Amino acid sequence: MATKPPTGDPVQDAPQVTPPKHAAAGLPAIGHTLRIAQEQMGLARTARTLLKVNQKDGFDCPGCAWPEGDKRHTAEFCENGAKAVAEEATLRRVTPAFFAEHPVADLATRSGYWLGQQGRITRPMYLPEGGDRYEAVSWERAFAIIAEELTALGSPDEALFYTSGRTSNEAAFLFQLFAREYGTNNLPDCSNMCHESSGSALTETIGIGKGSVSLEDLHQADLIIVAGQNPGTNHPRMLSALEKAKTAGAKIISVNPLPEAGMERFKNPQTPLGMLRGTALNDLFLQIRIGGDQALFRLLNKLVIETEGAVDQDFVREHTHGYEDLAAAAKEADWEETLTATGLTRPEIERALAMILASRRTIVCWAMGLTQHKHAVATIREVVNLLLLRGNIGRPGAGVCPVRGHSNVQGDRTMGIFERPAPAFLDALDREFGITSPREHGYDVVRSIEAMRDGTAKVLFAMGGNFVGATPDTEVTEAAIRRTRLTVHVSTKLNRSHAVTGRRALILPTLGRTDKDVQASGRQFVTVEDSMGMVHASRGNLAPASPHLLSEPAIVARLARAVLGTASATPWEEFERDYSTVRDRISRVVPGFEDFNARAARPEGFRLPHAPRDERRFPTKTGKANFTAAPVEYPRVPPGRLLLQTLRSHDQYNTTIYGLDDRYRGITGGRRVVLVNPEDAAELGLADGSYTDLVGEWKDGVERRAPGFRVVHYPTARGCAAAYYPETNVLVPLDSTADTSNTPASKSVVVRFEPA
Repeated sequence: MATKPPTGDPVQDAPQVTPPKHAAAGLPAIGHTLRIAQEQMGLARTARTLLKVNQKDGFDCPGCAWPEGDKRHTAEFCENGAKAVAEEATLRRVTPAFFAEHPVADLATRSGYWLGQQGRITRPMYLPEGGDRYEAVSWERAFAIIAEELTALGSPDEALFYTSGRTSNEAAFLFQLFAREYGTNNLPDCSNMCHESSGSALTETIGIGKGSVSLEDLHQADLIIVAGQNPGTNHPRMLSALEKAKTAGAKIISVNPLPEAGMERFKNPQTPLGMLRGTALNDLFLQIRIGGDQALFRLLNKLVIETEGAVDQDFVREHTHGYEDLAAAAKEADWEETLTATGLTRPEIERALAMILASRRTIVCWAMGLTQHKHAVATIREVVNLLLLRGNIGRPGAGVCPVRGHSNVQGDRTMGIFERPAPAFLDALDREFGITSPREHGYDVVRSIEAMRDGTAKVLFAMGGNFVGATPDTEVTEAAIRRTRLTVHVSTKLNRSHAVTGRRALILPTLGRTDKDVQASGRQFVTVEDSMGMVHASRGNLAPASPHLLSEPAIVARLARAVLGTASATPWEEFERDYSTVRDRISRVVPGFEDFNARAARPEGFRLPHAPRDERRFPTKTGKANFTAAPVEYPRVPPGRLLLQTLRSHDQYNTTIYGLDDRYRGITGGRRVVLVNPEDAAELGLADGSYTDLVGEWKDGVERRAPGFRVVHYPTARGCAAAYYPETNVLVPLDSTADTSNTPASKSVVVRFEPA
């Protein structure tokens, strides 16, 4: 039987610590998966639900965006995917009686874990101005409140329309259409905080802001470099792909400030031998200092250029631009400075070079460890330089692989969720719907917070996600949100954002991926795009958590009708009635989606075109793939300070906290821990098990403090520390962002330690 949610918040400031693990998955993962699923869903519902995850006739996992192969396992999910499904398919319910018992002030004192454990929200809820708790409200009244606020604004640009990566293609397309018909490009999204740096770098260098590889490419690679990524926790199914590549003869280099169990050894739970013995994945572990990646790749590029016959001259001559500038900049790369920036040794770098030179087909995978630094875009450009030098774009088994976190974050961007849309996209949208979309760029996430802080944005409408928990500079962000006139969150479950509100607030409960979606024309499906550009259908199989829920497309359609009224000629009611009509419109607006309905009906889905991969055509300003030569940067840390990266625990997906353990790192029963190298700890007088306050240091002189963290001596890179977000988001300054992409620099926070 499923269990009831916790009534009180568990103690989180006394974690137990054991040595970190050296293998991921296996029997412990199976046991943990079944326990969590049973607690949330019960045994029968667990079987009925998990057997449909990522199946061709089932629903897309609401966890990560890792793709599925054509042949699916019966259990086509990982431990963290099962946790995500269990949280959504839970039998626990949050009813109006819950809100009557818990005022907003009480919710604000609760942890994210406690809030999420309460269950699915069952009714639209409204917090009136001056009220102290949410109360049930009809859908009609909810949309009337939103329309009242939006139509009263002095300008459409005073409204913000945020999107989480869980939102389907159909809902995202309708959401951006509504925002632009309303009159604004203020469409910040979760990508602004994660892979915006990847999109910025890739668009400039290869002409498209997406990865260029398929799952089959990974299986065919000679060398896979995994930089700034922890697949064992954040994308566990990726370990199966790495294992398959390894079995076929691939070599793997891991570049990370922390040793990660999943990259050391993967115990595949799909096979008996895998569970017992597992597969060692790393051939070389480069334990780099935080932020030293650009320096590493610049030196590697210098060494490739200096090695006779190493540069693919035919590819460079025919398909690239800017080689001479890169060669001149690379010539200046210095061994000593690189060793200082990276913390690596010369033999380690030379071994990496030898593996690169021995590989004809190389893939570089990365995630937030590369994207959330001031020099993140320049770092990713340097990664592209390495691949271009060796002709590793547009070759089977080779290419760029930014590994997306949320299950449709890439699809949302494809559908037009972007504050800086391409003119061609807006032209196509306007032709299809007879509207005039605004051309002025809108706000991204950071600029949205600044606009709320400054009083120039007055309404925040969030399509999913946990805006407060995901964003930087927590105190600044929360104060900014409290200045707004209305906050609206389309949600399945409670999170911190429901307790930090504008003068008025609404919670609009929606269907999840696991829920059946039945509209006036019959049962519906939605589509998503995975991290490698495959689009496929998703069909829930469970009865909705409440009869009072609306789907995301229905919410957007009714919102548009309430706000735009008869002035809109867009057939919003038809879109709600039948999602195939939305896909028909997408097929005429978004390149690559021609004949969308027929192709989405295929069990395997379809792959979107990618010019660099498919035909070695690069739609950049030069018409070729661009080498770049930015100055090398890396963080300089004052004496007595460390460089902190924020990261996830294993019992966590983005800001959703499933539990209080980080099994692979040996942390049990708590989250307020800071991982510090024992030698650094000795120099700073930080005893293992002692408690400390983390105090951020930034050029504005503002004190940002995260109090009461247990010190854990841990094998991090020297000079580096790590702690979980969202607890440490308070330390990330709002204006500490990546050049070009404006992504918060959450992996480069200078901190000092003060006694708790």
